[in-house]
Amino acid sequence: MNRITISIVMQLIFATIYSQANNIEKNRWETTSIGTIKWQNQGSLPHIDNIEMSGLKVSVILRYGINSDSSFSINRKIVWPMLRTIPNDTRGSLIRTFNFDYIKTINIDGKQIDNEKVQRIDLNGLLKSRSLFWKNVELTRIMFPSTTQPDFCEYYSLKNKGNKTINVEIPTCNLKYSTEPTKGVDGTYTLEVQSTKNGVFDIAKGDSIEFGLIISGSKSNEPTHIIDVVSELNARKDIIESWLNNLVLETPNNTLNNAFAFAKIRTSESIFDTKGGLMHSPGGENYYAAIWANDQAEYVGPFFPFLGYDKGNQASMNAYMHFARFMNKEYKPIPSSIVAEGLSFWNRVGDRGDQAMIAYGASRFALAKGDKVTAEKLWNLIEWCLEYLKRKVDNNGVVKSDADELEHRFPAGDANLCTSSLYYDALLSASYLGRELNKSTNLTDDYLKRAKIIKQAIENHFGYKVEGFDTYRYYEGNDVLRAWICMPLTVGIFERKEGTISALFSPKLWTEDGLATQSGKNTFWDRSTLYALRGVFAAGEKEKALKFLEYYSNRRLLGEHVPYPVEAYPEGNQRQLSAESGLYCRVFIEGLFGIRPTGLKSFNLTPQLPNQWNYMSLKRIKAFGEIFNIEIKRKKEKIEINVISGNNVVFNTYSNNGETVQVKF
Repeated sequence: MNRITISIVMQLIFATIYSQANNIEKNRWETTSIGTIKWQNQGSLPHIDNIEMSGLKVSVILRYGINSDSSFSINRKIVWPMLRTIPNDTRGSLIRTFNFDYIKTINIDGKQIDNEKVQRIDLNGLLKSRSLFWKNVELTRIMFPSTTQPDFCEYYSLKNKGNKTINVEIPTCNLKYSTEPTKGVDGTYTLEVQSTKNGVFDIAKGDSIEFGLIISGSKSNEPTHIIDVVSELNARKDIIESWLNNLVLETPNNTLNNAFAFAKIRTSESIFDTKGGLMHSPGGENYYAAIWANDQAEYVGPFFPFLGYDKGNQASMNAYMHFARFMNKEYKPIPSSIVAEGLSFWNRVGDRGDQAMIAYGASRFALAKGDKVTAEKLWNLIEWCLEYLKRKVDNNGVVKSDADELEHRFPAGDANLCTSSLYYDALLSASYLGRELNKSTNLTDDYLKRAKIIKQAIENHFGYKVEGFDTYRYYEGNDVLRAWICMPLTVGIFERKEGTISALFSPKLWTEDGLATQSGKNTFWDRSTLYALRGVFAAGEKEKALKFLEYYSNRRLLGEHVPYPVEAYPEGNQRQLSAESGLYCRVFIEGLFGIRPTGLKSFNLTPQLPNQWNYMSLKRIKAFGEIFNIEIKRKKEKIEINVISGNNVVFNTYSNNGETVQVKF
């Protein structure tokens, strides 16, 4: 395919994607405010979707929607990560399904409540629906997990919108289950479903009655805990508000602003209070009370310092410390995953490049956190991982591993592009961090020397013409395009950016759901799409990146399966794993704004202000030991950059768009 043909094909793809992204009629949802989307009589019925929500001790996958007769549909799959089952392995969390509708047990004026018509559904870290029964009874449902307790909560309000008093009979719900004792690590577990109010009530015109339902899980030796649904609802609202009010994205595109806000919710809520400390975990019905070198160390660890969420930073630090337990003098690989609340590990496919993931994530986390004590605690782990990787460099100068993070789902050869790219970036970060910690100049200089060598080796060994594009082969012998050819772009290697970007956005890789994992296959993983979008922005191709980011964000936030980035398809059927949402936020932090930590109090800033925008900002960033805003404004042919801390402008300059400036507090 010649360049003219490629250009024509690309123009057709852009036109199609813009048409899809801007076609509001095809959207199932719409934005009402930052952090909230609503469904209101849009699209064909039935429509059933699912969403995951989590608290410190419980997670729930709600399968919800509107039936063909406009009635509400609900099915709850509830996960208790700390009620461990046998075998106590990766998937050893107690899970039960509850698919009844408590509302259908209520009588009004002596008749079972029926003929429901859903008027609206809102998502905002809660699931809220509003329905009408018989045109004169309005029902509001709000469903959410407790922030701190092993409870799933449901708040209900029935309002009389008619002209006459109605009589409401609310039955007692008091169900209790005991699990099989031989299947629980701690024996029998108790599950309870309890209503909060019951009896007969007269509801006058315009008045309402509030009540709730609580589904809880506990160990047999734990004392009974009593919670108040309204208090729990307020606590959930408060924590969501705290996430929304920090690291605030402001651009002319409200869909991007809102998708960013939602991604902060999903990333931050999936933290569990385990025996092994706070653990950020993927979720998705399978992955709880456990950490992975890619999801936690590589993906979300570098994100949390920017949000400044204390539990997120604690969970990230805890993850790195768990991995550090497995350092050894023989330089055998650290396990890929620490599971079962830290009591066991998973390492079935050997070294997936995990040491590169950990070194990359831990060094970026330490720099962005901006705390010398934290950095010192992480230094030994970073240094050990880099020494391990040095010993894994092969005769071609690239890093060997048994697999990559896809764990043999797709071939990765004996040495893959992803691992060597992460190694390169980790060496740079470690050189910055080592200088901050007054480590040996010989050591930090050696890291820089090794970074230069591995960068050239990436070009020499992986640089290739694949399916007509001057890009990268993913491993030796690879002759079809792979999504992970984006990796060099994310770490500042741009020598093959033109061919790589053309390949990423070509019909061979780009699909309606982002990047195909491999040319010719329908499998996609959002993580590679999000890395690619970040890398294309970082490479300066902001217009191309923005078109595809707008399309992707619209689909994930307002389409058929919302409101978060997903893991994969067909595997997992697009589970809303939490770390992918962290990667979404990093598209903006490291791609659009081009923030690259270079010290505990410094970073490079390479803004990529799209041509059709006159401004963009990130506000209340909590990184490098500071709370600050970054504001970018167009000033004729230049852009003005302001970094503001408190009431003080700590950095101001005019620069060319896409030019790197250095910021130091």
